[in-house]
Amino acid sequence: MKKHTTLKNFTVLLLILVAFCANAQTLTMKWKSDTVFRVPESVYVDAKNNVLYVANIDGKSDEKDGKGFISKVSPEGKVITLEWVTGLNAPKGMGIYKNNLYVADLSRIVTIDIATGKPTFTEVEGAIFLNDVTTDEKGNVYVSDSRTGKIHKFANGKAEVYYENAEIKSTNGVLAMKDALYFVDFQTGNFYKLDWSKKLSKVGTAAPGGDGIVSVGKNEFIISSWYGEVYLVDSTGKATRLLDTKEQKLNSADVDYDSKTKTLYIPTFFGNSIAAYTVQK
Repeated sequence: MKKHTTLKNFTVLLLILVAFCANAQTLTMKWKSDTVFRVPESVYVDAKNNVLYVANIDGKSDEKDGKGFISKVSPEGKVITLEWVTGLNAPKGMGIYKNNLYVADLSRIVTIDIATGKPTFTEVEGAIFLNDVTTDEKGNVYVSDSRTGKIHKFANGKAEVYYENAEIKSTNGVLAMKDALYFVDFQTGNFYKLDWSKKLSKVGTAAPGGDGIVSVGKNEFIISSWYGEVYLVDSTGKATRLLDTKEQKLNSADVDYDSKTKTLYIPTFFGNSIAAYTVQK
């Protein structure tokens, strides 16, 4: 009886291990760029044009100094145009709808015509530290402010406050999905789901320094911690650390993901480089 019980317990443990491995995600480095960027805060994948955009702060993250710029880079890490769009302040998160690239630039939203590289600027009333950008299927643009905690909505050339919650102080990464708007709080690392009726629920917690959010599967998300960590948050809200580069003094800022090639792109901020990882299951 004892022998059979031991065998049964072993079988159960084996099945649990197999199930865990089947759902586990891992990161394998593909390449790392040279240190040619200047405080890269965000990477965005333009699948249509087969290019990456990199937002370079080139200075302090909260200064309106006009030194910031956007780079164009190939998916293999080769710089196409280092200073494609210039004259920005401290550009951070980006998003695309149709032929426009939208950039968070402290107190303004920059709309860039992708074909010409021409920028137009919209000041956002009350904004202090606009940080991340996402777009929905209708073309609405959502921009977080990590100093006020607000999420702004930009549509038809006008910006307005879309959501604010007194208990959430430092909204950072935002991601529009069909079912909801997801976002992460920088201070706590709490990960939230805000459905389109504006009902809020907490999905889970990654780590303090919550920055970028990408979807990597059904109810699975990768969230970066600016301090140098990357987490997978599964459908139960459980967070599993996939990467830790703190000892190398490399940050993990606003990431993006190419679902076709299963590649995660990580800007290293003070590391002045971009790293690409294959997401494997």
